[in-house]
Amino acid sequence: MINLIYSRLIAKWISLIKFGKLQFRFSGFPVPITGAFVVGIGLSLLFAACSPAPSNSPTATAPNPNATVASNSAPSKGKVVRFGYQKSTVLLRTKGVLEKRLTPEGVTVEWTEFQAGPQLLEALNVGSIDIGPVGESPPIFAQAAGAALTYVAGIVPSPAGSAVLVPQNSPIQKITELKGKKIAFQKGSSAHLLLVNVLEKAGLKYTDIQPISLPPADARAAFVKGSVDAWVIWDPFYAAAEEGIKARPLIDGTGINKQGGYYLAARKFATEQPETLKAILEEVQKLEAWSKDHREEVASTLAPVLGIDIATLKKATNRRSFGIVPITDELLAEQQKVADLYYQLKLIPKQLNIKDATLTKEEYAKIALKS
Repeated sequence: MINLIYSRLIAKWISLIKFGKLQFRFSGFPVPITGAFVVGIGLSLLFAACSPAPSNSPTATAPNPNATVASNSAPSKGKVVRFGYQKSTVLLRTKGVLEKRLTPEGVTVEWTEFQAGPQLLEALNVGSIDIGPVGESPPIFAQAAGAALTYVAGIVPSPAGSAVLVPQNSPIQKITELKGKKIAFQKGSSAHLLLVNVLEKAGLKYTDIQPISLPPADARAAFVKGSVDAWVIWDPFYAAAEEGIKARPLIDGTGINKQGGYYLAARKFATEQPETLKAILEEVQKLEAWSKDHREEVASTLAPVLGIDIATLKKATNRRSFGIVPITDELLAEQQKVADLYYQLKLIPKQLNIKDATLTKEEYAKIALKS
């Protein structure tokens, strides 16, 4: 038994090492893993596996700073669905709705948390996860990098849930004053698109600013330190910055962000396990509908999980739109416009056809959601 556990740990360790080398491909910052750090990963995994997890905390700590891995399901000899998520979608894991639906069918759910969409899709690309939700921009950068992914559902947009922030005492009062300034954001994320659109609206070019690509935690640290002049970010990081460090929103996405995000899946998973995929999307749809009518409960549930005070979570929850929608030609046409924009700005290396990352009509019919 010990040998079996150890062999599985080593296999997981190796996959994490491979992912560690690739995790910043979209951001342009390769991270080498060497020597003592590799040993540290192995030991961390071994001790974590041998230590009992608290019964009230399903999250296990992983050595990768951009991802944490956990399982809410009992061990199963059947199928395993590896679900990637971010803080903005942690409710799905917290409520346990997928486990309630899938465990009786012999399907175990494994969860991995990521700081942002680009890292989540990098994991999907290397086979570490099967499905996960992201903003509109990550799949475009992932497709440009050759990822074998496919759009399986759309997410209703929440334009007020993202903003360009400046320090409370910053002299910057309008977007045109961002010219020449250092602006932090996660490259290839929804914040990236908001920045591009905001600059265009103000008559500025992308080349007029100094873009600083950082994941949310690092961007916040740089913002607090004063290393950057502005920060483009989404909830709950946005609300936490407003409440915790008194960041001032210069402009939010209202009237600018017309795109929501997407649920993306590995093509192999989508085509070979349509019944499981449909079950997942149905449970997501139900939870989104419930959340829309129970915002107070959503905030109170997430506050202890995220370690964020309830007032901050209420602010983020109240400006969020809930819901998922089927993939349609109209939705794909809007996404194509985003891809074309990134290509025109030379932010992706080649022109894309978004439909190359879609299923056939027959395959979509197998996972169709009720309207």
